[in-house]
Amino acid sequence: MEAEGTKWGRTVAAAVVALAALSAAAAFSASISWKRRCRLLASRIGKLEAQLKASQDKGATERRGRVRAQQALREALTQQSNGGSKTESGFSMPSSSYPMAPIGTVSSCFSTRNGTPRQPLLVPLARACLVLDASRVPPSSLEGLAEYSHCWVLYIFHLNTDLEKLWRDPSRSKFKAKVRVPRLEGGKKGVLATRSPHRPCPIGLTVAKVEAVDGHAVLLSGVDLVDGTPVLDIKPYLPYSDCIQGATVPAWIAVFPLPFCK
Repeated sequence: MEAEGTKWGRTVAAAVVALAALSAAAAFSASISWKRRCRLLASRIGKLEAQLKASQDKGATERRGRVRAQQALREALTQQSNGGSKTESGFSMPSSSYPMAPIGTVSSCFSTRNGTPRQPLLVPLARACLVLDASRVPPSSLEGLAEYSHCWVLYIFHLNTDLEKLWRDPSRSKFKAKVRVPRLEGGKKGVLATRSPHRPCPIGLTVAKVEAVDGHAVLLSGVDLVDGTPVLDIKPYLPYSDCIQGATVPAWIAVFPLPFCK
């Protein structure tokens, strides 16, 4: 009986050892398989990263090439427009117009130039509606504008009496270098030191309050724009960059104090 028990014990011990050996072998095999899989994955990741870098490098090269081609084309078009001439400083001065067109038109409460405020926000209740040309500018372009209180409006002085001459032949169109300033009671200043509408390029800049945005229309207040004014662009007013603390003006303007932005 004792001999049989001893034999049984040895058998159990042998079985345990065998199972342990099998478990160890299985674990070793799994470890080898896992390491092999990790090496394969690492190799694949390395190849994919190399492909991605090559693709990025190719894209960057293509972008640089495209930019250089665009710059060369722009320079060629500029030289063509002015006969390839250059100024004394060596810079080419194009005489032709750039490809710009109004993006919309203003419907304003001011029907004539006379009576239209000289500066923005002088008549806070003045209303105007800027309607975008839907064929050129989709309504989605205005998404987010209503979140701003004010916006800049870049426009054309379309009622200038000399606009027809400028349109017909810009290179021969003359403008007055000095203009009379109302606040100087007949005194003159350089046109680029004033806000006269009669400028080398009849472009105006004004600020207005954004009342509402509806589809491809923007309702504005405080405007100084005459009805039918063509608009080139609108931009949101940013107090942190558009309001310059400590800005100074000539004495002939300072005698008419207005509150500076705070």
